[in-house]
Amino acid sequence: MVYRKEWRKGRSGADLDGALRAGGPREQPRSAPLAPHGDRREPSLMPFHLAFPTHDLAASRRFYGEVLGCAEGRSAARWVDFNLYGHQVVCHLVDGYNAAASANAVDGDPVPVPHFGVALDVPGFRRLAERLKAKGVELLIDHTETPRFEGQPGEQYTMFFKDPSGNSLEFKAMTHPENLFARYTVSDKPIDAKYEA
Repeated sequence: MVYRKEWRKGRSGADLDGALRAGGPREQPRSAPLAPHGDRREPSLMPFHLAFPTHDLAASRRFYGEVLGCAEGRSAARWVDFNLYGHQVVCHLVDGYNAAASANAVDGDPVPVPHFGVALDVPGFRRLAERLKAKGVELLIDHTETPRFEGQPGEQYTMFFKDPSGNSLEFKAMTHPENLFARYTVSDKPIDAKYEA
């Protein structure tokens, strides 16, 4: 196992960041006790694991590998895993699968539920948004230029889109990253008429 501190010797930050995105060495705890849930003193973020269904493994490989740029990890005849910004996502082949999603009004947008994604920094979010648009990915909700929850602690840029099996993804960037877990009550707006057919 390679630890970030040891691996980083003699390497630039860009080298490390590129290796992390490419599925290279990740910071790993040295058998330190786990901090209680929500403890902001946690020294490093532990990788999250999410497994979800797909109806077409080849289409998932193209989408997560080529479109999102995730490094492929282990695979078998009916599943494949990817490194999604340091987190493990696994596409499992389920014959005939088609994701069904409901929508919940969030700041006037019909947010698809369930969904998953990553909270990025603003420059990383902008790079991903440009990449997705260049690859022709349709953004279901597009707050890439104008943030939602403007002027509130949860102010953020966000975008929603679907993978080839209909699974919904959200990527966001908080304008104030320290507010990602800010606790406050949001006054939601009903779904904006622009989304109604």
